[in-house]
Amino acid sequence: MVDWTEKYRPASLSEVRGNDTARDALAEWAETWPDHREAVVVHGSPGIGKTSAAHALANDAGWDVVELNASDQRTAGVVERVAGEAARSGTLTGGSGGRKLVLLDEADNLHGNIDRGGSAAITRLVDDAPQPIVLVANEYYEMSSSLRSACREIEFRDVSKRSIVPVLRDVCRREDVTYEEDALAAIAEQNAGDLRSAVNDLQALAEQDRTLTADDVVMGERDRTEGVFDYLDDVIATHSAREALQAAYDVDETPDDLLSWVADNVPKDYRGGELADAYEFLSNADVWLGRVRATQNYAYWRYATDNVAAGVAAARRHDHGGWTRYGPPSYWRKLGSSRATREKRDYVARHIAETAGCSMATARNDVLPFLRVLTHHCKNRELTVAMTAAYELDTEHVAFVTGSGETTNKVASIVADAEERRTDAAVDHSEGAFAGAVREDNTDEDSAADETTDDDEDTEADSQRGLDEFF
Repeated sequence: MVDWTEKYRPASLSEVRGNDTARDALAEWAETWPDHREAVVVHGSPGIGKTSAAHALANDAGWDVVELNASDQRTAGVVERVAGEAARSGTLTGGSGGRKLVLLDEADNLHGNIDRGGSAAITRLVDDAPQPIVLVANEYYEMSSSLRSACREIEFRDVSKRSIVPVLRDVCRREDVTYEEDALAAIAEQNAGDLRSAVNDLQALAEQDRTLTADDVVMGERDRTEGVFDYLDDVIATHSAREALQAAYDVDETPDDLLSWVADNVPKDYRGGELADAYEFLSNADVWLGRVRATQNYAYWRYATDNVAAGVAAARRHDHGGWTRYGPPSYWRKLGSSRATREKRDYVARHIAETAGCSMATARNDVLPFLRVLTHHCKNRELTVAMTAAYELDTEHVAFVTGSGETTNKVASIVADAEERRTDAAVDHSEGAFAGAVREDNTDEDSAADETTDDDEDTEADSQRGLDEFF
């Protein structure tokens, strides 16, 4: 069975429906790319045509497409090997001088896997690649700030009902499906701006009966995803245990996230014994989620959901009518506010891990605290310079480790000295295999320079003493 969403994917930007402004902005970005050479982030709700628009753009321009799904293949090594090579090379047969469009899908799913360096690798890629790059994301602000600031932004909005209906009408014509206008309008209404889901629903109904009526759409309406705020009201205030468990299957949240939502909001309604019982069930859910993380056996998720949904609903002893203002987990808000700090920490830890050959966890938990004590406020300047040189840190990250101000002259001079030290070290190691032979042919000159060489060796030993203390 051919998927109609793929079969009727727009072949040209002119065929993209419902986002004329965004479509024109994407075309303008491509036309002027040689002038600005910026990457672009295309973001918006799922199913509204972001990825299809990128493919259509490449087809219009005659560009080859190299697609990398950021959710499945997002390690630094994969990003640099696949997307990096594509971005830095052309093809003999491609259009526009062999230009390629590098398409990075699900770019907002990178932050949760930062230990493997995918986000940093993509940031470097968009800064340096001489090929056009399109990043596709559902949640723009889930991307790292450094990645957002490196790209141009184009927002795709939900597709309106009046834009969905003509697409459905055209698909029916091509597939020889007889339809009532009210049926197409009902499909568009049910899918709330999601064009892809609307086409999927049309295909599911048309394969049952090639004559589509409004009654068919009503009878065939599929279950819709329930919003998390509605679900909180269900499980905490109104539903029975069985109803709450059933409703949990319609919420587009993982058990981990569902636990965070319920745990943070249940105290707003529950009191005393019922609150204690609710948290007993939530702690049981956390145990099951721990087993999932330890064993990677996701069958345990069902037991976590049982406790979060049915357990919390069963703990209710009183009527909790009225309206309660629920909110996202406070833990998430704290993570958002501390993201910049965590990004600096992980940047430094990554450089430590690569240099020392240890894990990221060891670099974060053992080595970094040790460096902070040794270089606090740059009081031991020699050690601070040695650290900066060894791990190739810039002013931002030296300030993070030492606790000194990023814009102070002290930090700037340390970074400058570290850069000079790295340059000198590179020169010292650049003589190569023929250095010994050259010295044998110039023994007289070497003898005359013995005293100077001894002094240089003493100076180099002093300059490396700080590094020796680290290892």
